[in-house]
Amino acid sequence: MARVDPRLREHRDVWDLKPGLRVVYAGYHRSLLDALPDGGQILEIGGGSGNFLDMAPGAISVDLAPSPWVHVCCDAHVLPFADAAIAGIAMLDVLHHLARPSTFFAEAARVLRPGGRLAMIEPGMTLLARLFYTYLHHEPVDMSVDPLADQPPEVATDPFQSNQAIPSLLFDRADHRKHFEQQFPDLRIVELKKFSFLAYPLSGGFKRWSLLPGVIAPAILKFDDLTSPLLGPVLGFRIGVVLERT
Repeated sequence: MARVDPRLREHRDVWDLKPGLRVVYAGYHRSLLDALPDGGQILEIGGGSGNFLDMAPGAISVDLAPSPWVHVCCDAHVLPFADAAIAGIAMLDVLHHLARPSTFFAEAARVLRPGGRLAMIEPGMTLLARLFYTYLHHEPVDMSVDPLADQPPEVATDPFQSNQAIPSLLFDRADHRKHFEQQFPDLRIVELKKFSFLAYPLSGGFKRWSLLPGVIAPAILKFDDLTSPLLGPVLGFRIGVVLERT
């Protein structure tokens, strides 16, 4: 078996250690699955530490880094699937790690069947979240880049390199969103939301600390869901995007 990247192993260890984190991510996974069509093959891109498969055991999980929880080790920019073979693609914290976003979206459009969907959850750069991600998170935030352009070479060589600003730049800024719609007219934006202003930052993500005990996590998550339509656009730490193949 190929050697597992120690960072993936660390993620899996943290996952097992933190019940609050598991509750938060279970909510994300349900949201992704609910956005995808019923019937047909589901593809998870960025399988990482294998957590999505707990809820969607029939999905095909792919990742650039090999691990025991990944079915296919491949580059998301060159997916080893036939045209129109996939009903739905789920991605959690993947887009901001991709070296060539334009190439990826073209590839996603190729493998999705008509009516198929790509559902993503990514860091969201609202007022509060941008401060958190910029100063309290280990991944960089660069709001000056073209989100559809090829990213720096180090992003291509290390799947953990990233720019957390890319999803918000691409889908939350009108100029970049218009460019996306012009470049990919067969990928229609059917949902765009900002949410999770409380549960995610309290969970500590995949750091070992947490301010979200498992026993109260469901209540905090429910409060997040109820208040996100009002508070998410200003305070949300997450952006959710659903694209449909026309």
